[in-house]
Amino acid sequence: MQRIHIHNFQILQRMKNEKIREIDVDKIDLDKLGEKVSKMPGLLEYAHTVGSVTIKPEDRGKIKGRAVAAMHDQTDRQMKQILQQMQTLADQARSLKARVLISERIYQAQINFEPIIGKTYHLYERYDGSDTLSLVSPEEWGTSMPFQKHLATVKLLSDHTWEIIKENDP
Repeated sequence: MQRIHIHNFQILQRMKNEKIREIDVDKIDLDKLGEKVSKMPGLLEYAHTVGSVTIKPEDRGKIKGRAVAAMHDQTDRQMKQILQQMQTLADQARSLKARVLISERIYQAQINFEPIIGKTYHLYERYDGSDTLSLVSPEEWGTSMPFQKHLATVKLLSDHTWEIIKENDP
């Protein structure tokens, strides 16, 4: 407690020695000082006190450049994905076209039985150039195959198209 009194005494002594002038409150222009103070300091674009967070202006060109680069990256990924989907659709279309072509050829061939959905059959070309569908595989015929060549091993699908399981080279 005695220290505080000594400290206060020292301050008073220093004030007398330094001849600190008194502030005349009547001379202070509060309106002029009010112009230098923000009424809403939280909305200022810059730090208004020593302890405020430093606000650095961003380089707008850099921000736009990063945004454009990110946009191009994202759209490139989407374009690649669409391209892969288009490739898949094109492959499916080719497969469907091949099924239609072989199906038309099989339905024009000689068939001496009623094919069952999901079963495997064999398409042969006769010596006269006509086609025939058979239950017997080339391996089962052995050396006594009565046809000129085996064209394909096929399977009847539920939509009554034929899927090529194995195609022999012409």
